[in-house]
Amino acid sequence: MTIRSSTLGTPVLGLVLLALGCGGCGGKTSVPGGGPETSGGGSAEAPKAGAKVWDPALGTAGVRGTVKLAGKAPKRRPIDMNREPRCHEAHGGKALDESVIVNEDGTLRNAFVWVKKGLESWSFPMPSDPAVVTQTNCVYIPHVQGVRAGQTISIRNGDPCLHNIHAYAKRNTEFNFGQPGGSAEATRTFDRPEVMAMLKCDVHGWMSAYIGVVAHPYFAVTADGGRFELPKLPPGDYTVEAWHEVYGSQARDVRVGDRETREVEFQFEEK
Repeated sequence: MTIRSSTLGTPVLGLVLLALGCGGCGGKTSVPGGGPETSGGGSAEAPKAGAKVWDPALGTAGVRGTVKLAGKAPKRRPIDMNREPRCHEAHGGKALDESVIVNEDGTLRNAFVWVKKGLESWSFPMPSDPAVVTQTNCVYIPHVQGVRAGQTISIRNGDPCLHNIHAYAKRNTEFNFGQPGGSAEATRTFDRPEVMAMLKCDVHGWMSAYIGVVAHPYFAVTADGGRFELPKLPPGDYTVEAWHEVYGSQARDVRVGDRETREVEFQFEEK
């Protein structure tokens, strides 16, 4: 993903410098004007003309499978958090980069799997609950997640120090703001589908996260066992894509019938 500069970066730079001057996660940081921030939600991309409102009774098919890594799993890179003693201690002095996490069985964590094509004729109700991004022990949690286009994203700082949330996007409006420790949650939305949008912290360069913004609810993130499941699909023809921040994307075409679940495997290669 190409990182673009943002015209909103200058005020944040001032916050960053102030935070570094006032100490880190060892104590609360006070920043003038650093209260909660919200943005106007806007509306998600409109469904195509004539799109049918989703009927859950039609969800009689499914796709599930595994994301694997072929080749020797790379060692996870250690993260130096020494300048933030509280975070360093919270990780036992052994914080590790999350960009490539391989399970013992050779499967990959943090792969985003979603239906890329095949659902354009449907419109789906919006979730009432927000998606959540938490900054905890100087790490964004979760590292990878999916949200609906137009869904509220609640951004929370669980640390006593200043963090910064800088969103890099191509199809959506970028945002960039500081969030002091102890401040209220901030809310944002991505109004257009985009796989993926990246979050970075300009205060702590090791902090990053990825958000897949999708027009429908059929997405998943792999964890233990590298497994994913996309249940309750309408029968039909689909393109299912698996994305990984280091290994890129792969797509598979699959046809699923009524009361049928198809198995799909993705395999990335470590070079």
